[in-house]
This record gives sequence, C-alpha cells and structure tokens, in this order.
Amino acid sequence: MVQVAPRQDPPATDSALQITDFMFLARVEGQVVATKKDPNMSGRKLLLLRPQLVDEKDPTKFRPGANTIVAVDGLGCGEGEMVLFCQGSSARLAPGMKEAPVDAVVIGIVDGVDVLGKQIFSSKT
Repeated sequence: MVQVAPRQDPPATDSALQITDFMFLARVEGQVVATKKDPNMSGRKLLLLRPQLVDEKDPTKFRPGANTIVAVDGLGCGEGEMVLFCQGSSARLAPGMKEAPVDAVVIGIVDGVDVLGKQIFSSKT
C-alpha cells in the first residue's frame, strides 16, 4: 500500500543544484514503439504515463498531470494500471538500467493508495 501525504514544497536551499530524485504515481495510457533507437534500449518496452497528483482541493481523489512521460517498463505493466515510477539518477539505479539512456523507469505496480487515512485508489475495484 502506498501512503501519500498532500504535496509540500521542498525547503529552499542556497545551492543552485538541487537533487530531485522522487517517486511518482502515474496511470499507463499506452505504449511507445521506436524501431530505431540507442542499442542499449533494444528490447525494452516503453510506456506512455500520465502522472497522477493528489488534488489539493479534494485530497480524496487524483487529478491528472498536464504532461505525459515516456518510461521504461521492466514489470509487464498494462494500459490503465496505476504504477510507481522514478526519474533522473534514480531511474538509472533500477536493475539493468546503468548503461541505458533512460530518465524514467516503472518500479512498481500499485495495489492501493491511502491519503489522510482514506483509500483513494485500489487495483481491486
């Protein structure tokens, strides 16, 4: 079960470079097919993800993000599933991704999400 708290902005820092390795929730909207690609991407399934954000006005539901993300799928996800993904240097830490030019990787298929003690997503419903 993934537990989500309403978003809080990270504290300001003096550094111009800020580390932003987070995990995100998204819904699988489709697949991306690229027959010509970097050799290190050969055989990798690509998914089109729509990030899901906890609605600030009503934290009992999600609102879809404005942008879509292309992510590598190593788990066998299907269209419509809720997934957990990471980006940036965290994506390259996923198994088999060290040499691949990836910026987003699916790292989990979500069973359920609780926000403020209430279940707002279940894969069983």
